Amino acid sequence: MEEKRNGNESKWWKSAVIYQIYPRSFADSNGDGIGDLQGIISKLDYLENLGIDAIWLSPVCRSPQDDNGYDISDYRDIDPMFGTLADMEELIAEAGKRHIRIIMDLVLNHSSDEHPWFQEAKKSRENPYHDYYVWRDGREGELPNDMRAAFGGPAWEWVPEVQQYYFHQFSVKQPDLNWENPKLRREIYDMINWWIGKGVGGFRLDVIDQIAKEPDQKITCNGPRLHEYLRELSRETFQKADLVTVGEAWGATLELAKLYSNPDNSELSMVFQFEHICLDQMAGKEKWDLAPLPFLKLKEVFERWQTQLHGKGWNSLFWNNHDLPRIVSRWGNDDEYRVESAKMLAILLHGMQGTPYIYQGEELGMTNVRYKMEEYRDIETLNLYQERLEKGYKEEEIMASIYAKSRDNARTPMQWDDGENAGFTAAAPWIRVNPNYKEINAAAQTAAEDSVFGCYRKLIRLRKEYPVFVDGEFRMLLKEDENIFAYTRTDSGSQLLVVCNFYDKTIDISLKELDNAGELLVCSYKDAGQTTVLRPYEARMYWKKS
Repeated sequence: MEEKRNGNESKWWKSAVIYQIYPRSFADSNGDGIGDLQGIISKLDYLENLGIDAIWLSPVCRSPQDDNGYDISDYRDIDPMFGTLADMEELIAEAGKRHIRIIMDLVLNHSSDEHPWFQEAKKSRENPYHDYYVWRDGREGELPNDMRAAFGGPAWEWVPEVQQYYFHQFSVKQPDLNWENPKLRREIYDMINWWIGKGVGGFRLDVIDQIAKEPDQKITCNGPRLHEYLRELSRETFQKADLVTVGEAWGATLELAKLYSNPDNSELSMVFQFEHICLDQMAGKEKWDLAPLPFLKLKEVFERWQTQLHGKGWNSLFWNNHDLPRIVSRWGNDDEYRVESAKMLAILLHGMQGTPYIYQGEELGMTNVRYKMEEYRDIETLNLYQERLEKGYKEEEIMASIYAKSRDNARTPMQWDDGENAGFTAAAPWIRVNPNYKEINAAAQTAAEDSVFGCYRKLIRLRKEYPVFVDGEFRMLLKEDENIFAYTRTDSGSQLLVVCNFYDKTIDISLKELDNAGELLVCSYKDAGQTTVLRPYEARMYWKKS
């Protein structure tokens, strides 16, 4: 049953599904072992078939690649690894023909130390670009304070030429930009408007909640001028076009999210918040310090974000990205029930209010990897290994953390077919292909309705057909049940019911909403089975008129 869309035409991203591409691992067109823009262009028909509305590209701007492109040396050019500016213009045009928009990943908190701004900034304190970065006086060997960088080591680096330290929250090759400088902000706005002129459909803003840092007070996230800066940024750039904007905000709370995603468009369309993603680590520890997933807490977090942002902001819905392990390995079952659990996790998420994001290969149920240490490429993973060895951790304990949480889990090449290197490249790939590509690949799934791909394709189509996906109010059911995740979404004319068994055991279910659930839209199994029994990882989505 198809319904007409109402009410949200101007905010196309509310009924959209966005697909994230990590370009170096998606498709290699020129045989150098690294994915590129022409490779993406060659796969646009696949993405059109899936049904997505926009592609979020991880950074493709010119970069020394110290942190896989999140260290930009020229915001107005494409890194030769990926192609040329003409290739980018072709991608925008070819995607547009398929009604797919291109969302660029912008890194506005820091640049590369090889950016011309920084090359000038470190020449002298009088240089006009010096104040584009965050500096503190000091003496060599006496750090301004004890702040640490996210990738390990101090957050300060000495520059003899100016007898000062610069601040870097990430790699030493990623000096933080000084947003207090209005000239720096104007440079950024001009650059963004230049890309808008090229026809991009939006922007993902890397660690945007850190641009208002105050290192003297040890404030990195949510600095006092953050929302002032964001409102100015939006006014000077985003509001000039019909764009989607999403900010990465690890420090976001619900109240802050209401500011970020205020329906008046004064800041951003939405943010990525990570409260649910941080649940399987020890309290107060790093992500590497593993803990079982507290399932009731997961339900509570989702319920809070769903109910409290309703009508006041907008959610981004995601399990995976380029920084996170594969969800089917993390909270599903990547062995006996890989297909069923991958579908369950998709159905659970896509029935909620917000804009869903699919990370490349998620729609195939791609899994984590277990490499030898010398096969890992991620700077964070390599630093973690060395730091923990030096602290006396056992190697098997370190490797268990890496297997579970390394960013390289998400960065293995896309698995297109069962041929050499999974069809990703004709050369040696920049990082090893997951050995299970013979069984898990796009060619084996695209024509199969009951595949993981088929499930995602159906969920994307349903979001466009039924307004309740966009507008419906969320209500959690069976809040204290330790196995079942169930909820309804209700609007003025219909109701969606989603019921998921989160684990690998068969469960009897008693739920009055199932007595008159309506039409079964999608299920994680080929057949519906018994209404009052949920098989391992069984998920069902029903719809009815109310």
